[in-house]
Amino acid sequence: MRISKTLLATALFLSAGAAAVAQNHQFKMVKQFPVATDGGWDYLAVHGNNLYISHGTHVNVINKTTGAPVTVIENTPGVHGIAFVEGVNRGYITNGKGNNVSVFDLGNHKVTAQIATGENPDAIMYDPFSKKIIVCNGRGKSLSVIDPGADKVVNTIPLSGKPETAVSDHAGKIYVNIEDKSAIAVVDINKGAVIAEWPIAPGEGPSGLAIDRTTKRLFAGCDSKLVVVNATNGKVVQTVPIDDGSDGIAFDPGSRLIFSSNGTGTLSVIKEVAADNYKVAQVLPTVKYARTLTIDEATKTIYEPVAEMGAPTAENKRGAAKAGSFKVLVIK
Repeated sequence: MRISKTLLATALFLSAGAAAVAQNHQFKMVKQFPVATDGGWDYLAVHGNNLYISHGTHVNVINKTTGAPVTVIENTPGVHGIAFVEGVNRGYITNGKGNNVSVFDLGNHKVTAQIATGENPDAIMYDPFSKKIIVCNGRGKSLSVIDPGADKVVNTIPLSGKPETAVSDHAGKIYVNIEDKSAIAVVDINKGAVIAEWPIAPGEGPSGLAIDRTTKRLFAGCDSKLVVVNATNGKVVQTVPIDDGSDGIAFDPGSRLIFSSNGTGTLSVIKEVAADNYKVAQVLPTVKYARTLTIDEATKTIYEPVAEMGAPTAENKRGAAKAGSFKVLVIK
């Protein structure tokens, strides 16, 4: 029987993927970096040799290899996310309580400007296709589009609900988790408008989001499941079990692994065997409340911020972070 080259390539891909699941590198926690300041936390990001950590009313900058403190970027109330734009040598920080974005110089970490956004700016990313910064405004239910050359908002795109995280396909589309609608909105960045909204049932309350631009698959982190969505038509192709409290999803294109940091105290590692075939490769115990993460693709290192939490109160259901307990878990 004659076998086409396409079928043969597909079979080889599936075979290699299945073998990779069986032989997958087992991740482990190798270090913990104590961070000397206090407060709540959200996202963190790697740039060069530094790790930028959102933390209360400031951003801690530490050496990503040693954990040594580099500097602190002050006056970022309700800080959430950090993004970088190489072309202008600037970083951008969302300040949820300030309803603005702080702009800082990547060389000396000095804040150079503040840009007003929608209400409660949260996740932030740089889209290399449009060369714009994209800000998710939580309570504002919108995206602020920032021109990093002029450092000003050039468009505000309304959404149907609360945006949690956004990713780009690097070809003109931005995908946004709409948490309170359990959906993913598709934004045409050239039109500056939502062109589709896809329900992701059985997933509910999506938080973290990542993308494989090769297979055109989206990975949305929901409580108890990772939902895999076809980025061309919105079809849910598979759900994969993860633990509760997932607030961060990352994808490594080199290893084709997806990572979910779960607030219950685990890291789920999922292998993309094929575009529509995913297997749990490892569930690594971490620390309770370690719910966000970033991956350094250059070193295959995962970082998760966490602190010990006090007793819950009526005002703070999670409890307050205990003084002196904040740290970053280093996983390889």
